[in-house]
Amino acid sequence: MKIKSILFALALSIGLFATSCNSNDENEGDTIAPIVGKWGIVKVGTNINGVETLADPPQNTSGCDHDFINLKIDNTMTSGDYSSTVSPCALSTVSGTYSKGDSKLTTVINGVTTTYDIVNLTLSELKLRQGNTISVYIR
Repeated sequence: MKIKSILFALALSIGLFATSCNSNDENEGDTIAPIVGKWGIVKVGTNINGVETLADPPQNTSGCDHDFINLKIDNTMTSGDYSSTVSPCALSTVSGTYSKGDSKLTTVINGVTTTYDIVNLTLSELKLRQGNTISVYIR
């Protein structure tokens, strides 16, 4: 009887171990990290056939703060763009709304809806993908 109990416990342990291990443990956007906050864009690039190529964003004007998105708790957002075409580091903003769910971020700005895949979301980094385009933001 003791051997049956040990074998049963061993089989149960193996079963629990096998079901708890999952090879798909990649961060595909579903995290408990909050998305609310001001995110400055630091890298842009592409992901083609699993090969990611990132570079400094050309939209960031040298000597100015990073362009940003500010996602607020009430699901409104502001997108900020620093430009020196009119005056040094002039900030222009547009407002809209956003929603997050199932590894997706959907924004609506000026009536245009855009959906991004959330590739990574931590306390300090937000990585979004739209098609082959990648954008990396930090807080």
